[in-house]
Amino acid sequence: MSEGHPRADGSATPGTSAAPDTSVAHNARVWNYWIGGRDNYPADRQVGEQVAGMFPVIRAVARADRDFLGRAVRFLAAERGVRQFLDLGTGLPTVDNTHETAQQVAPESRIVYVDNDPIVLAHARALLTSSPEGVTDYVEADVRDPEAVLRRAAETLDLTRPVAVLMLGILNFVLDTGQARDIVRRFMAAVPSGSVLVLTHPTYDADLGGEGNVAAMTFWNEHAAPPITARGRAEVAAFFEGLELLEPGLVPCSRWRAGADSPAAVPQFGAVAVKP
Repeated sequence: MSEGHPRADGSATPGTSAAPDTSVAHNARVWNYWIGGRDNYPADRQVGEQVAGMFPVIRAVARADRDFLGRAVRFLAAERGVRQFLDLGTGLPTVDNTHETAQQVAPESRIVYVDNDPIVLAHARALLTSSPEGVTDYVEADVRDPEAVLRRAAETLDLTRPVAVLMLGILNFVLDTGQARDIVRRFMAAVPSGSVLVLTHPTYDADLGGEGNVAAMTFWNEHAAPPITARGRAEVAAFFEGLELLEPGLVPCSRWRAGADSPAAVPQFGAVAVKP
């Protein structure tokens, strides 16, 4: 874990990450491009267009994932009374970020963002806005080291009280499925009963149109960073072992509590589960 830790005034202590390499496409910036953001560079747009040409639904996936975040956070804050959110692999800030959505419902909500991407670090000031009643913080760390993340998060969150652990599109960068499951277990073991896992993950499953992910991800892994993988329904479901899935269970993220006007399914699973 880096020594650098930006504070609410946007400053950073010595040891923060070096300036990012903008000559190589990077996931956070390409994702930003797909959802219509402006924090991207020519290399990101070039790879983004190539992937979208091979797998046209990717823009719908990106939008659906972002919409799922909003619905899940709003549901947890309004209907489950969750007031603490640990957002792992947060990515670049756009609109309706986790703290904005949670604090619209409950201004006293406390949010910790975690990422190891220097681009996200450079935009930390945008993430660190907060309602006067609540708190928002940012930790530069790697999800592969849950204990280090949790030590830093405990400076802002009370880990004796329920926490929503958000893992949206992050475990697909942990290529070993056993390691990915272990990461989930370690995070959820550290939070109390009533805590919640919120997760999305891309899939190869053909019934959701995920077969196009195969060639697109192969191209991505040859031309961009970091490497990525998709998983089948059973592998994604295993991340929720020992937890209680909330309705409607493990579904395309575009259809999770989307209401009567449910959009088309996308090859990206989404679910929310409670720790008993």
